[in-house]
Amino acid sequence: MELRQLTYAVAVAETGSFTRAAHRCFVVQSALSHQIARLESELGTLLFERTSRRVRVTEAGEAFLGPAREALAAVERARGEVAACGSEVRGRLSIGTITPLTAVDLPDLLATYRDRHPAVHVSLCARPVRDLLQQVRDHVFDLAFVDTRPGGPPAGLAGRVLAYEELVAIVPHGHRLAGAAPVTPGLLAGEDMVDMPPGSGIRRHNDAAFAAAGATRTVAYEADTMALLEQLVGRGLGIGLVPAATAAGMPGVSAVATEGVPPRTVRAVWIASAASPAARAFLQLLRERTPEASDGFSDGAPAEAPSEAPAGEGGTPEN
Repeated sequence: MELRQLTYAVAVAETGSFTRAAHRCFVVQSALSHQIARLESELGTLLFERTSRRVRVTEAGEAFLGPAREALAAVERARGEVAACGSEVRGRLSIGTITPLTAVDLPDLLATYRDRHPAVHVSLCARPVRDLLQQVRDHVFDLAFVDTRPGGPPAGLAGRVLAYEELVAIVPHGHRLAGAAPVTPGLLAGEDMVDMPPGSGIRRHNDAAFAAAGATRTVAYEADTMALLEQLVGRGLGIGLVPAATAAGMPGVSAVATEGVPPRTVRAVWIASAASPAARAFLQLLRERTPEASDGFSDGAPAEAPSEAPAGEGGTPEN
């Protein structure tokens, strides 16, 4: 079994195509297909089902991909550790993030990091929070910025709390609730609402807040960006529930304070034992730039008994 075979297999799984995987790995498709076939022959099972339309990962392939990613991450970390013995941090740094992210000035962090460590190749992707947490565990991302419920970091991850963000309702200018006293989930439940799609951190947080209050709401419109959400609310199609810092940058709507809606916790998460020199350098910069909003857990190793666990593992579902 060769490292390039692991690289090719992960690329096929992530792109869903032998052609796209070959393009990503800078090899011809025939060479990549040959190496995958050799790997499957050695393992004695198919990792992928090929059809004329798509490539599907088999059950054996799913079992193989986790350890394969861990092995590739370990190799990359080993290279980085050797390079760090010199005067320059090298390697790759992959970051995932929710949107919007107002707890940190991410563009400024990335610019400063590039100035300090120009030999590190950095990539950034926005994903729903449920995907981000799993992809950190799968070593797809070195670290991620996520929003979660209050408590310890999600199961198996180290974390640094960056902010507790209060949520406000946003309504059209001139709406009967504009300028009103704090509104509750019970009051908002009588209105059509606009929210982000299921799976996003803010949507799951809002759903949980209404459920905890025993209020049933109607999400009439789903927007995949905050800009669209603002536009829909501004046109009177519903009421939104967003972080106060986000609402402050929405001139097209009015913000109304809430009561009975818990703040969301924004934190950076990573696997402490798998942090590469490039990741450690970024975390050091993050510590320098952001005072931690303490929630009773230390920055570094995961809590002994985290209050959040992935859905299906016996804990509270993650936001």
